[in-house]
Amino acid sequence: MQVSTNDFRKGMKIELDGAPYQIVDFQHVKPGKGGAFVRTKLKHLKLGTVVDKTFRAEEKVPQLNYEERSMQFLYKDDRFHFMDLETYDQLALSEDEVGDSKDFLKENIEVDILFVDGSPIGVELPNFVELRVAKTDPGVRGDTATGGSKPAWLETGAQVSVPLFINEGDLLRIDTRTGEYISRVASEG
Repeated sequence: MQVSTNDFRKGMKIELDGAPYQIVDFQHVKPGKGGAFVRTKLKHLKLGTVVDKTFRAEEKVPQLNYEERSMQFLYKDDRFHFMDLETYDQLALSEDEVGDSKDFLKENIEVDILFVDGSPIGVELPNFVELRVAKTDPGVRGDTATGGSKPAWLETGAQVSVPLFINEGDLLRIDTRTGEYISRVASEG
């Protein structure tokens, strides 16, 4: 199925040069002279790389024919293991197939796995996850007013920058799209 560049939306999945891409950002541009065009940022769904691509206005591109299945992350050994929530079939993916999503995968979290031609190509996380701080330097009294930040390592191994008042054991809300700290959900103790 073909889609016009005028119908582009963030998150839309298209095929470009035989490879699957997701539209991260786009901008319609109408210069004073010449024809209109659409400037896009596209994320390669297998490699995770982001490229800039410009299309002519009303140019047609193939929309990606994909299937999305809701799955639960079970555990990690040398591979990442998922279970289909409808059929209970299990699927094991390599670290390369999981990509950057590995930083936010916690046991029992529900994710969407994208399949193209029956093969898994990527893991889509929920926009926000709640993860516990495994290690960080202790906060110092009075530091909360300075607005500083410090590194914290989460239970999944991901490192994020957090405010100085965050302590080990605190439960944090993290934006999986940017990898940034959003808020503290609960503090330990």
